[in-house]
Amino acid sequence: MSKKRVISALALILTLALVLAACAPAGEDPAPPAENGAATPAPAPPPADDTDNDAEEPAPPPEATGITLEFQQWWGVELPPGFFADLVSGFTEQTGIEIQLLDNPFAVTRDQIQVGAATGTMADVVGLDGSWVYDFARQGNISNLTALMQSAGYDDSQLTDQIRWEGNTYMIPVVNFAYPMFVNMDIVNAAGITEMPTTWDEFMEAMRVVTAHDSSVSGFAIPLSPVSPSGVQNQVMGWLWATGGNMIQNGRPNLVGNADMTATIDFIRAMHDENLLAPGGAAMVEPDMLEEFVNGRVAFMISSLAHLFMIQDGAPDMNLAFIDIPVRDGFTGTSSMTVANWGIGIASNSLHQEEAWQFVEFMMSPEVNARLSAEASAFPGNARSVPDFSAAPPLFMDAFEIFQRNNAINEFTGLPLAEDLMRSFGTHLILHLDGDIATADEMLEMAQAEWNQVFN
Repeated sequence: MSKKRVISALALILTLALVLAACAPAGEDPAPPAENGAATPAPAPPPADDTDNDAEEPAPPPEATGITLEFQQWWGVELPPGFFADLVSGFTEQTGIEIQLLDNPFAVTRDQIQVGAATGTMADVVGLDGSWVYDFARQGNISNLTALMQSAGYDDSQLTDQIRWEGNTYMIPVVNFAYPMFVNMDIVNAAGITEMPTTWDEFMEAMRVVTAHDSSVSGFAIPLSPVSPSGVQNQVMGWLWATGGNMIQNGRPNLVGNADMTATIDFIRAMHDENLLAPGGAAMVEPDMLEEFVNGRVAFMISSLAHLFMIQDGAPDMNLAFIDIPVRDGFTGTSSMTVANWGIGIASNSLHQEEAWQFVEFMMSPEVNARLSAEASAFPGNARSVPDFSAAPPLFMDAFEIFQRNNAINEFTGLPLAEDLMRSFGTHLILHLDGDIATADEMLEMAQAEWNQVFN
């Protein structure tokens, strides 16, 4: 064949190819070439089925962001095993942001957060007690949540409370706990007590009866270790607040010339002098008190509802009850009950402020907040939360009724150097109990002098 004819034949083939391509149905792309240059066969049609093609497919999980937020708190150890990790995993499923839980008991968590604050290595998100806020906020250790809420367009009207410093929020209470009186009814019943005490005199008599019946049992426990001085707030001032007293008046210390305060210290001194208190109170911290109660060595204890699960887990056969904190004889007003909370804040040294706020918002969402409240036997920090308490222990409803009869109070929340105030008060109280400071009034004068230096 001549060269001219070959060229003409090739031209004809090319023309036919172009015509066929132009006639192909619209929307069908030619198969792409295979990696070796050969044509790739068209895929086989999918098998027919009865699936509704209009049904929405589940949204794919978010891609991992590569961000991990550390969350340091004591909540996980006070909840049923695995619950808290499961709860926060929902945040990762929503956002792709990982959460590393740093769980430790309250006192250990406080110490670790304080070390982190001093060294600029606090976890991204931290559990907070209201008594810590003033110091951490003033020192610049925790972030201004008001600014973060405004930046995110968050509606803070749904929050039941916010802990502020100089007008800005630095801590949000996630859930709130009441501090009723726990009673080991096994001890009380064995001693023949049939009616629960309602006044200080009746309480003293009940403690005398149980300790006389069993010398290995103490009537009450007050942890006063300066290492963790929250016993001053919960087990000392709890008596003052229950009988309508106050330690602060017009924003200033109100320890001196306060008849209710003096009577409270005299009441505690009487317990000590009659050997009705658990021994070793000067070195005792809250976990020690709980251990004494769980092991059946203390009859009565003022403590947080957060400890209900721990007590039932450690002593499942204990016959446990809640009562109102007995009041000073002759008191007829409305009692107040200590309220503490699991608060949440963000470390100012965190490199992920927006992501940390997303996690706080997740924890405060009505659904998550309701789940946490129900599991912790606590009251929610989001006013729109509706916890399902139907599965809560029956004892919780007893405590809830007691809480409703009382006003909520915690005068240490937001005070400057609140833990130092507790520690100072506790130190002077120990000296008084040991006889080194003769009278309650002298002890209160010394304590107020140190408190005034902090307030000034």
